[in-house]
Amino acid sequence: MIVRLQEGYLKTKFGTFLEILYYDGLKESVALVMGDISNSENVLCRVHSSCLSAHAFNSIECDCREQMEMAQFLIEKEGKGIIIWLEQEGRNNGHFALLSTAQLRANGMTSTEAYLSLGFKEDARDYRCATEILRDLNIVSIDLLTNSPQKIDSLRDSGINVVGSRRIAIDSSNNEELEKSYKDKILRGHLIDL
Repeated sequence: MIVRLQEGYLKTKFGTFLEILYYDGLKESVALVMGDISNSENVLCRVHSSCLSAHAFNSIECDCREQMEMAQFLIEKEGKGIIIWLEQEGRNNGHFALLSTAQLRANGMTSTEAYLSLGFKEDARDYRCATEILRDLNIVSIDLLTNSPQKIDSLRDSGINVVGSRRIAIDSSNNEELEKSYKDKILRGHLIDL
């Protein structure tokens, strides 16, 4: 069960969001909310996993930082929406797992192959906390910003009314590292155009 710990306003280059901190007994999650979304339908929503490499260190091997910026930009443009930040580093295998796969990825393995070869899960993420946050905020239905049909299915399976989805990918043509990441995601069923 998730509980609200604290909230306050956060000024960003994409406007002011209400930041709500949640805790499930193991990890903290954050909801960034813009506008009045309570009892709203078709709320623009991004469910986003933490990525230390991209958000703190500006890695070019993934698009996590750009996806966060794009979500904030689209929500600001819409005037309301929510971003749910989940502590799920390395597909929820942890940063140790992510670092452990570095040499294997450098030698040509996809991230998925590298995780599996080292005994980690292909994808250990779950969206239970996101589901509980959406319920806590009384959101009727969401328009999900994602490239992942699995994320849509997972949220729907948990009872969230996902009425639509919008792709949120960046141009990878000038970034060989990101293109490799996208090819792996496409193999896993993500809807990304190269």
